[in-house]
Amino acid sequence: MTAKSERLAGAGAQLVTEVSINYGSSLAGLAIPIVGSPVVVAVRQIVMACAVLPFYRPKLANLTWRLLWPALLLGLDLAVMNLAFYEAVHLLGLGIAATIEFLGPFSLALFSSRRPLDFLCATTAAGGVFLLTWSSGEINPLGLFYALVAAAAWAGYILLTRRVAVTFPGLEGISVASVVSLTLLVPFALLTVDYARLNWGVLGLLLAIGVLSSAFPYVLDTYILRRITPRLYAIITSFGPVIAAVFGVLVLGETLVLQQQIAIVVVCVAAGAAIATQRDRPISDLEATAGAIP
Repeated sequence: MTAKSERLAGAGAQLVTEVSINYGSSLAGLAIPIVGSPVVVAVRQIVMACAVLPFYRPKLANLTWRLLWPALLLGLDLAVMNLAFYEAVHLLGLGIAATIEFLGPFSLALFSSRRPLDFLCATTAAGGVFLLTWSSGEINPLGLFYALVAAAAWAGYILLTRRVAVTFPGLEGISVASVVSLTLLVPFALLTVDYARLNWGVLGLLLAIGVLSSAFPYVLDTYILRRITPRLYAIITSFGPVIAAVFGVLVLGETLVLQQQIAIVVVCVAAGAAIATQRDRPISDLEATAGAIP
C-alpha cells in the first residue's frame, strides 16, 4: 500500500470513529431519560476499562505518588467530563452540546497562539456559538453550564493526558484513570438507577453505547495513528459537531433551525482552518488520542 493510500485509509477510519462516537452519544440521549446520566457514563467506563486494562495493566510495584497523582486527576476529570456532557445532551440536545463542548480543545489549541489568523478563527467560532445559543430561543441555562463544564474538562483531559503520557508507557495511565473514574461513578450509578426500568433492551442499549463510544474507537485508533498525522486527526475531529448534529436529528428527533445549522458549520470550519494552518510539533499517540475522545 502506498503512503497516499495509507493516509486515505487512516483518514477514512478516523471518520468512521467520529461516526461511531457520535452515534453512541445519540444512543446515550435515548438512554439517559430511562436510567440517568450516571448509569450511562458508568457503563461506558466499564466497557472502556475492559478494552484497555487487558493490554495496558500498570505495574503496581512501580507506582509512586509522583507518577500516580496525574492519573488520579485524569480519572476524576474523565468522570466529570462525561457526566457533564451527557447532562448537556439531555438538556440542550446533541448538536448544541457537542458544539459547545468542542470549544474546550479548540481554545486550548489557540491559547498560546499569537497569529492574526488564529484570533480571527477564535472570534468566528465564538460568534458561531453565540448564534447557536441565541437562535435557540430560551436555552436551558443549566444545560449551557454543563456544556461549558464539559468543554473545560475536555481541555483539562488533554493537558493531563500529556502529563500521563510522559510518565506512563503506552496507555497504562489511561488504565489507571479508567479505574479511578469507575470507582467514582459506579456507586453513584447504583444509588440513582431505577432498577424497575432495567430490562434486556435497556442493557443492550447501554452496552452498544459503551462499544460505539469507547471500545470500538480505541481499537481503531491503534490503526489510525500509524497512518495519519496528528494534525489531520485533529482536523477530522473538528467536524465532530456536524456529525453529532446529524445524529441528533436522525436518532433523537431534534430540530435545528437554519441559524443553528449555520452556527455549527461556522464553528467547525473555524476550528478546522485554525488547526490546518498550525505548524506541526512532536506529539505522542496518546496525546493525539486524547484530543479526540470526549
